[in-house]
Amino acid sequence: MTINEAQDAVIEEFSDFSDWMDKYQMLIDLGNDLEPLAEQYKNEQNLIDGCQSRVWLQCDNVDGKLVFTADSDALITKGIIALLIRVLSHHTAQEIIDSDLYFIDKIGLRQHLSPTRSNGLLSMVTKIKAYAVAFSMK
Repeated sequence: MTINEAQDAVIEEFSDFSDWMDKYQMLIDLGNDLEPLAEQYKNEQNLIDGCQSRVWLQCDNVDGKLVFTADSDALITKGIIALLIRVLSHHTAQEIIDSDLYFIDKIGLRQHLSPTRSNGLLSMVTKIKAYAVAFSMK
């Protein structure tokens, strides 16, 4: 599945709900379904700066594809990082660098987050893209 196909699937899933309380619940469910991050990766190096809550993001290169794992100490934030992983994990560094994450605005996520969570979302995207740039230079 391409990044855009994954984004389109997310947009379709979120379109099933008109109430943002249901969409927040979906984010919480996504976060709860996220594979646990190994304790060894919950370190300062993997901590994302700019997030109000603590978010750790690990990136590994597996057969030329970047695979992300993450965790957070906040339910909705954990759901947001789970959503980003769902869209961007298992793609090449160049695909991630070139991606336009239109799903964020299409599902109304940015408009329905507090300013601090919105900044955190931007920090998460920036960190994922930074990993992609770093791996593309290797």
